Amino acid sequence: MSETPHVNLNTITSNSYVDGIYSLVNPQIGTTRGGKPYLKCLIRDATGEMACRQWSFDEQTFPEIEGAGFVFLSGHSQLYNGQIQLVIEQIKPVEVSTEDMKTLLPSSSRDIGEMFAELKQIMTTLKHPAMQALADTYLADEDLMQSFQQAPAAMSLHHAWVGGLLEHTLQVLKIAETMLPLYPQLNRDIVLMGLFLHDLGKTAELTWEQGFNYSTDGNLVGHVVRGAIWLQIKATIAGKQSGHKLPPDALRVLQHIILSHHGQPEFGAVKVPGTPEAIFVSLVDNLDAKVQMALTAARPEQESPLATGPFTDKVWALGTRLYRTDPLSEKE
Repeated sequence: MSETPHVNLNTITSNSYVDGIYSLVNPQIGTTRGGKPYLKCLIRDATGEMACRQWSFDEQTFPEIEGAGFVFLSGHSQLYNGQIQLVIEQIKPVEVSTEDMKTLLPSSSRDIGEMFAELKQIMTTLKHPAMQALADTYLADEDLMQSFQQAPAAMSLHHAWVGGLLEHTLQVLKIAETMLPLYPQLNRDIVLMGLFLHDLGKTAELTWEQGFNYSTDGNLVGHVVRGAIWLQIKATIAGKQSGHKLPPDALRVLQHIILSHHGQPEFGAVKVPGTPEAIFVSLVDNLDAKVQMALTAARPEQESPLATGPFTDKVWALGTRLYRTDPLSEKE
C-alpha cells in the first residue's frame, strides 16, 4: 500500500482522478435501464465514505469483489444529486496490513485502554454479589473483551468506527450513572449490567479485520439473540465459580433487557421493553445513538472541506436534514 498514494475521501472534489486503496462497503450488482449490470458500492477510509459506480462491469468478477474487505480502484469523481461520487474504471481486491487499517478504517479518537479501564471501574461497583460475579465472568473472558475493545458499534449508523462499541457502551453507562439518582426506584445493578451487555453480541455480529461487515453469525442470529444466549451461559459459569447464583428472575429480566433494547419490533426488538429498567436502558441507548448520529453528521471531529451550506444532507436514520451551526459558538 505504501507504493500507492492514498487520497483522503473528505478531500476529493468533483472532476478529479482518483486511485488508491480503500475499504469496500456493501457491494451490489444493479441493472441499468438498458438491462446491463453495473457495480454499486461504498468506499470508506478514516475520513469518510463515498458512493461508487462501475458502469462497465463483468458479473463474473463479482464474487471476488464481494468477498474483499479492501480494494485498489481507479476512476474519476463527479457531482451527482449534490454529492461527490466515484465512477470506477478499475477495481481489484487487495490485502492490507494492520498498520494500513488505521488509514483505511475510521477509529475512535479516544484512548481504548483508558476507556476500558473506566468501564471496568464502573462495573466493580455492583452491590449484589451474584451480579458482581457475573460482571467479573464477562470481564475475565480475554478473547471477548479484546473483541469488545476493537469492534464498531454499527456498520454505518452510530459509532461506526474501530473502538466504537466500547465508546458507546461506556457512554451509556456514564449517562446512567448521572441519571439514576433521579430515579431511585430503579435497580442500579440491573440497569448497569443491562447496559454493559446490551450490544455485546455485536462482537460476533460484525467483522472489522477486513473492513466492516456482517459475519455469518450476524446474518443468521444477530447480536440481540446472541447476547441473550451468552448471558445464559455466563450466568451458569459465574454461579459455579463464585458460589453466588443469580436469581432466576434476575436472569430473566437481564435477558429481557437484551431482547428489548431496540424498543420496537420494527427496529429489531424481540420484545417491547416491559420493565422499568428495560425502558430506561432502551431510551438511554437510543439517546446516545441518535445524538452521536447527529453530531457525526453535523459537527464531525474532522470537518470535511467539502461540507457546504448550513444544513447537512438528509440523515435517513433521523428522518431530517440537520442544521450544522451552533449559534453561540465563538467560531460562528
